[in-house]
Amino acid sequence: MEISARNGIKGTVESVKLGAVMASIKIKVEDPALITAAITRESAEELELAIGDEVKAIIKSTEVMVAK
Repeated sequence: MEISARNGIKGTVESVKLGAVMASIKIKVEDPALITAAITRESAEELELAIGDEVKAIIKSTEVMVAK
């Protein structure tokens, strides 16, 4: 699959939590990092995501905001 985003990080699915509408996918990348992706439940089911799957987190955003 070709994609325009250039920020792809390879990792392994560490957890999959399915909600009524959304899913939370934790992806373990190079130690000690963990990326959490919020995607639709439908997408998670179509991709058949499971613990141990090798995936790529593709980050396409104009901004990232964190405040404390």
